[in-house]
Amino acid sequence: MTGRGRGIIVASADWLGGSAGGCAEVALPIPLALTREMSITRLGKVVPKTSILFLCDMQEKFRPTVAYFPQIVAVAARMLQVAQTLEVPVVVTEQYPQGLGPTVPELGAQALRKIPKTCFSMLVPEVERELGARPDLCSVLLCGIETQACIMSTALDLLERGLDVHVVADACSSRSQLDRLVAFTRLRQSGAFLTTSEGLVLQLVQDAAHPHFRQIQKMIKEPAPDSGLLPFFQAQNPLGN
Repeated sequence: MTGRGRGIIVASADWLGGSAGGCAEVALPIPLALTREMSITRLGKVVPKTSILFLCDMQEKFRPTVAYFPQIVAVAARMLQVAQTLEVPVVVTEQYPQGLGPTVPELGAQALRKIPKTCFSMLVPEVERELGARPDLCSVLLCGIETQACIMSTALDLLERGLDVHVVADACSSRSQLDRLVAFTRLRQSGAFLTTSEGLVLQLVQDAAHPHFRQIQKMIKEPAPDSGLLPFFQAQNPLGN
């Protein structure tokens, strides 16, 4: 028996109980679930020209309440610098800015348009249009707050559209660290890729011979600031399936 094409199995006549040595082929339908299981495994590779960076709701009113807020913003700012160097497009949103204030200046996004929203997902109509204008888009690099709310909703909406979602773990946080950890687990279960900022940056660059490698190397020379993730990974199987 051999598999060929999508949604069918091509079987030889002798496998179906026909005459010995029969070579006729019959196309049999495959259940949809089995077809999905047979599809090529998603590897999560990222390429600048098919990627976009999402920066979610890093605003003033969250500063005193979100755990590790300065560290999260510092890592997101690093991701923004790399994206701009590699010409990766960037989307910045603000959750109800009238009440929660503007994006914090240390993110370095002053020159970028901020898209206001009230829903938890970043995929408001203006962002949908941005995605629709990029037919070659494959990967969304996701940073911001809060992990169990806007990051979760955004990631699920993007996954539903067939895009790879790379959640930058050291650039996402919540008020509750329990919510943050459980959200990471849930995101992974749903098909998002969990990564670190440096791991993602090096995937984007790919080669020490890259013309911008020296510039980006300076951006990541110092390790990303600690945002309290290590204890999560020291626990027994904290992000298991």
